[in-house]
Amino acid sequence: MTPPSRRAILGGGAILALAATPLAGQVTAQDEVIELWPGPPPGSRGTKITRSIEQKGRDPAHPDRWIRGIARPLLVVRRPARPNGSAVLLMPGGGYGFLSYDNEGEEQAKWLNARGITTFILMYRLPAEGWDGRGDVPLQDAQRAMRTIRAGAQRFAIRPDRIAVLGFSAGGHLAGSLATRHAERVYAPIDATDRLSARPDLAGLIYPVISLDAPFTHGGSRDNLLGKDAPAAALRARSVERRVDATTPPVFLVHAADDDLVPVANSVAMFDAMRTAKRPVAMHVFEDGGHGFGTRLPATQSASAWPGLFVAFATRQGILPGGPA
Repeated sequence: MTPPSRRAILGGGAILALAATPLAGQVTAQDEVIELWPGPPPGSRGTKITRSIEQKGRDPAHPDRWIRGIARPLLVVRRPARPNGSAVLLMPGGGYGFLSYDNEGEEQAKWLNARGITTFILMYRLPAEGWDGRGDVPLQDAQRAMRTIRAGAQRFAIRPDRIAVLGFSAGGHLAGSLATRHAERVYAPIDATDRLSARPDLAGLIYPVISLDAPFTHGGSRDNLLGKDAPAAALRARSVERRVDATTPPVFLVHAADDDLVPVANSVAMFDAMRTAKRPVAMHVFEDGGHGFGTRLPATQSASAWPGLFVAFATRQGILPGGPA
């Protein structure tokens, strides 16, 4: 495939050379970095937001960077050697207070690329960093990202009806919000890209935050998204299990029973809501794995099996080659 020009246009988003982006240190010179918004993002106050990267890993071969200060939301493209036409939009977690970029972005892209799946890591804005309408800021970026990917389907050699989303922890809340609120208008349309559907064709929610108004919610994600003492109506409106309807795409859920940060009750609530709505759903609750395991678990821990189960589910739903057309 022909590499992108230094500044090409894709569905209203610019594909930028590395030197022109604020992501130096996360990507390489061969990567495409797509800026989502042609001007200031929705809700911009002109607040100065400074990028910070905290290295949490001790092994240089396995970095674990936590990223904050996202003034310009971006998609980082990871292409497979032999694309099979399917794509996944990746949403790292971090309690809406940072992005776990390597564990839930880069490392996920690697195993998906190895299976021929084109991936897009979403560097979404963090709601408490100075935006108006903070409760919808991440979803604005998620909707725009899905539309941008669809607008560039031909360029990326992907099918516009085979685009999944895969989210982790608070990124799972965002992925679930996109799956259930894809048609909700959370920003004013700005170009032709915004006439496209933001609905993912499948949603994988990995140890996700789901409910914001139940006793088992993750308080940090809730407060970072909406602020402390948010009205009950705002909590209900952003509780994913309450938004499931007949248009919600198939959902794949993974949780570990020993997760002591985001209780497994979150996944159970989403599973029950999907079953009530008679929507396709699979849930895997593993004995061990804790929280934030990504793909780092040894084979001796049961939750390490989830990537293969995700591929099997996506294949059955026709999102990966080999399943129904």
